[in-house]
Amino acid sequence: MTDQPTPATLRATALIDSDAPAVRAFADAHARGDSERERAVALYLAVRDGFRYDPYRVDLSPEGMAASRVLGNGHGWCVPKAALLTAACRAAGIPARMGFADVCNHLSTERMRQTMQTDLFIWHGYTDIWLDRRWVKATPAFNIELCERFGLLPLAFDGRSDSIYHPFDKAGQRHMEYVNQRGTFDDLPLAQITADFRRMYGNWLSAGNSLQSANFARDVEQETQ
Repeated sequence: MTDQPTPATLRATALIDSDAPAVRAFADAHARGDSERERAVALYLAVRDGFRYDPYRVDLSPEGMAASRVLGNGHGWCVPKAALLTAACRAAGIPARMGFADVCNHLSTERMRQTMQTDLFIWHGYTDIWLDRRWVKATPAFNIELCERFGLLPLAFDGRSDSIYHPFDKAGQRHMEYVNQRGTFDDLPLAQITADFRRMYGNWLSAGNSLQSANFARDVEQETQ
């Protein structure tokens, strides 16, 4: 991947559907500021806090993974939320692409740990945004309410420094550990993600697993009382 923006980093795709009317309306409403950096920060905050993080609701179909679907659902997990931020940036004329890494998540719900049977989250998604002639990472996954409930340090984004998961929470306990960088992509590599998820998380994605009928927000509230 080049270190410079290409036409592809502004182009709409089926999954990063920056040309969808809802995405364009979202970008128009939230990309406020006098500079691209200020507009990117405003979009980041709108995606981070406007849509709750929910790893229980995973739909790996092309329709379920499209950036615009997050707008309709009102929630998303890390990859769709990063896709929405990528699409919104492109709709606002700011070059953006998808980035991925594998992370060890040391803080999750008991139901999530039992279902996934691992603390390794592969293909964690973030957005790579071209600002002031350099690429800057932005991770909009965890909404502010979730951070407060879980005792996590919220991820700020100023458009100058990378916004990536903190290694520790507010209490000094292990939070996130980056174990593998997968690089950046002009489009969401759904086929590869789906194949790797089915190999790694068969129980998580199987029909009838306990996450299907569970409520992530309720589990978080019960475990953090």
